[in-house]
Amino acid sequence: MDGTPVFSLFPHPLPAVELRGFRGILNSTTNVVLAEMERGLSLEEAVKTAQQIGVAETDPSDDLDGWDAAVKVAALVIVLMGVPIRLDEIERVGIRSVSPEQVRAARAANRRIKLVCRAERISSGVRASVLPVELPLSDPLAILEGTTSALRFDLDVFGLSIIEHKPGVIATAYGLLADFLRSVRP
Repeated sequence: MDGTPVFSLFPHPLPAVELRGFRGILNSTTNVVLAEMERGLSLEEAVKTAQQIGVAETDPSDDLDGWDAAVKVAALVIVLMGVPIRLDEIERVGIRSVSPEQVRAARAANRRIKLVCRAERISSGVRASVLPVELPLSDPLAILEGTTSALRFDLDVFGLSIIEHKPGVIATAYGLLADFLRSVRP
């Protein structure tokens, strides 16, 4: 989530709560690509658009195959939930398997396909995934556009949602600074 200091939320600002799980959109490239596919572009054309606006890397494979999002899910599970998890334990399907026709059909049915990151506590630890999911437009994640990211934390006492609207370079720099300050302060 670029500049949002997600790792600073727990445990000090939210003491005495248990994080039971989270759900969100954590990859800007796939969000842009899926939106461009809704508008009629092929996957390759949508990736070029994402590269032109500076979101996608020259080789967008880590984004398209869900690896970037899976690494973020692993970091959140390890740091915020205190549960060790390996990347191979996270169910991962990228958006390469989603055709432009599927994306447009979902939109025509008042739904949207998004790459959804999820983790939830279970008796044996944590179940986590990164999957393309068809969401109804009533789902808050369905309305996210462009580089906007969001996370909903399910806590034992309440739910908490964070949305970062269209971050840029300054937001990313702030996120790095906040994480650095957190790591060097007692």
